[in-house]
Amino acid sequence: MSKVDLGALFGAGSDKNSFLGLEEVRDLNAVSAPMALLGVPCATPYASVGAYCRNAPDAIRAATASFIANIDRHDFDIGGKVFPEPRLRAVDCGDLDYDETDSAANRDRIRTAVSTLISRGAVPLLVGGDDSIPVPMLEALNAKAEAEGRELTIIQIDAHIDWREIHMGERYGLSSTMRRASELSQVKRIIQIGARGIGSGATEDYEAALAWGVHFVTAAQLHKIGAEAALASIPEGSDIVICIDADAFNSSDLPGVIARGPGGLEYYQVVDLIQTAAAKGRIKAMDFVEFMPERDIDGMGALTFARTIITAMGVIARQAG
Repeated sequence: MSKVDLGALFGAGSDKNSFLGLEEVRDLNAVSAPMALLGVPCATPYASVGAYCRNAPDAIRAATASFIANIDRHDFDIGGKVFPEPRLRAVDCGDLDYDETDSAANRDRIRTAVSTLISRGAVPLLVGGDDSIPVPMLEALNAKAEAEGRELTIIQIDAHIDWREIHMGERYGLSSTMRRASELSQVKRIIQIGARGIGSGATEDYEAALAWGVHFVTAAQLHKIGAEAALASIPEGSDIVICIDADAFNSSDLPGVIARGPGGLEYYQVVDLIQTAAAKGRIKAMDFVEFMPERDIDGMGALTFARTIITAMGVIARQAG
């Protein structure tokens, strides 16, 4: 029996392969939009698993197909159109090339791409790929902040704290992301939200993070106190970078991750965090990583992550306006 194309009910059917059917701009030096989505399939993979999230950017783009015809409709999660004016639309810059055997080159590509986008006045939205991708992104943002005498606040939304000094002989892998971030000169504040269960980090990693000054809000705590209290320590006018790992979400909503577990964050909790951050300061960049399509169930995770990115675009469009 043939399946009915339910996407047709929402006007789907566009032959565009970009995220939300947005304009594709492959030359980063030609970007003139206020934000730019960039697929990053791989940065610093562990040799034991390789680029296991490399198919995420394509899967997340595909999940937006049913929204393409209705992108200018009222979005209740944002309170209006995603992009209030045509000039505030994002662009899709495609995917960066990568080589699983040359992590240093991958990091250089990411660092250069992010530097180019911010020099063009665009907020980079990186879609990965594993959680090593934020490291070169943060390095590029740090260089810009250092030149301008600005400080950076990082909000990490993740089930794991990523504070291992080294793992499998690699210092720039996904288990060390926030440890490397803490070493950057302009990173003065790190708020890590959503940790739960048994992670890969040791107690001494957690203690090292506390000694640095990390403010932790576990998943259990966030369920009780909400976004406003979780982000209360951010000074008004801060430059904010938000790093989102897919496994922070409730696994029933976003099952396409390698480490499923109970007690994760709901979609609207993550939305509240993004909106609250934007009200406190200015979002300078975001990344959305660790989605693994091969582990997804009926496309549910791709849809949840894509919907989160769309909402983030709406928030950033309003700060750009």
